[in-house]
Amino acid sequence: MQTFVVCLINESDQQALALDKRVNRAQAGMGRKLRIALSKGRIFDETMPLFEAAGVSPIEDPEKSRKLILSSTEPDVEFLIVRASDVPTYVQHGGADLGVVGKDVLLEHGGDGLLEPIDLQIARCKLMVAGFPETDLNSRRRFRVATKFTECARRHFAQHGRQVEIIKLYGSMELAPLVGLSDLIVDVVDTGSTLKANGLVPLEHISDITSRLIVNRASMKIQHSRISEILDRISMAVRC
Repeated sequence: MQTFVVCLINESDQQALALDKRVNRAQAGMGRKLRIALSKGRIFDETMPLFEAAGVSPIEDPEKSRKLILSSTEPDVEFLIVRASDVPTYVQHGGADLGVVGKDVLLEHGGDGLLEPIDLQIARCKLMVAGFPETDLNSRRRFRVATKFTECARRHFAQHGRQVEIIKLYGSMELAPLVGLSDLIVDVVDTGSTLKANGLVPLEHISDITSRLIVNRASMKIQHSRISEILDRISMAVRC
C-alpha cells in the first residue's frame, strides 16, 4: 500500500522558490556574457543613442544582419534581438539579464520577476479606449472590445464597473469597429491620425506609455556590480 504525503506551500514560499530558481539559472549562466534583449523598430532606434552614450552598443546593424545575438562594443555584453512582446519573458526567465520594452507590454505581461529601474523617456504614446464619437461609455450596455492588450482591457473596464466582451486581435484594431466586430478598441495611440482616418476618436485614457529598462531580479543579485555600472551610465545618458 502506497502512502502519499501532500505538502501545502503558501504564496510567500512559492515566491521564494521561484526566486531561488531564477537565482540558480542566473548562477548557471554567470560564465556567459551579460545579455540585453531589444526589439527592432521604433524602440530600438530611439534606444540606441542612449546605449551609445553609455558606451554599450551592437557592433552590427540588426536591420542588415540576420544574427539574433549581436556582439557589442563591450566584450562582456551582447544583444539579443527578439519580438517586443517577448522581451519581458526573456528577461523574466533569465534568457536575458536586461531588456528594453514599452510600458504597455509590461502592463500586459504583469512584470513578475522583473525590476524596472529606469524610465528611458522614449517612444512616448498612450494606451487608450477608442471608438466612434457618439459612443457613450457610461451606458449600461455590454461593450465588445477588440484589443491585443486583453489583461489591460479587463482590468481597466473592471475598475470602472463595466461589463465587456474581450476580442483578441493582433493588429489593425481600427478595422474591428468598422466591420461590426467590436464596439470599442483598446490600443496604443501616438498622433491619433490612424484613428481619425477611420472615423474613430480616443474615448478614455488608460495609461501614459514610455519605454522602460528592465532587469532580471536574480541577475541583479548575482551580477550587481556590473549591471549597476551599466544602469548608472544609461541613467546619465537619459538625463543629458
